[in-house]
Amino acid sequence: MLYIWLISLIFYRYTFFRFSPSDLMAPYWINMGAMAISTLAGMLLVDNSAHSPLLQRLEPFLLGLTLLFWATATWWIPMLVILGFWRHAYRKFPLTYSLFWWGAVFPLGMYTVATYHLATVTDAPFLLFIPRAFVFIALGAWALTFVGLIRSFRLSGSPRAA
Repeated sequence: MLYIWLISLIFYRYTFFRFSPSDLMAPYWINMGAMAISTLAGMLLVDNSAHSPLLQRLEPFLLGLTLLFWATATWWIPMLVILGFWRHAYRKFPLTYSLFWWGAVFPLGMYTVATYHLATVTDAPFLLFIPRAFVFIALGAWALTFVGLIRSFRLSGSPRAA
């Protein structure tokens, strides 16, 4: 739940305060990853609720909260993509390798897995197109980040931290 509060504060900052391209950093993707991890955890609890009387009683609450986490993660993705486009295409901020980009790769994979579990546990096959597409998006992001890492080794002998 802390990440939902943080996302709200970050969104408030984006909306009401001056924002420069250097303010947007790759670790903002971690917020989406936290929501995806919470979605996966919630779906695993819902899926195994038959084995626990406590979880059986909490299942509607768990499902509702898990859907809130998934919706928050889903909402966060287009905003970050739009802000990334604004930063690099519109404001011409250089897109260079940073170790921080790995913080964007993991959440994409986690969102893929979480959405797959959400679709299968809730019997919502109409959602399966999301993980089917996101697996390639996550693999592409991993490959691009890996290429950036290799290039940074070639250029400087060690990866640049920022």
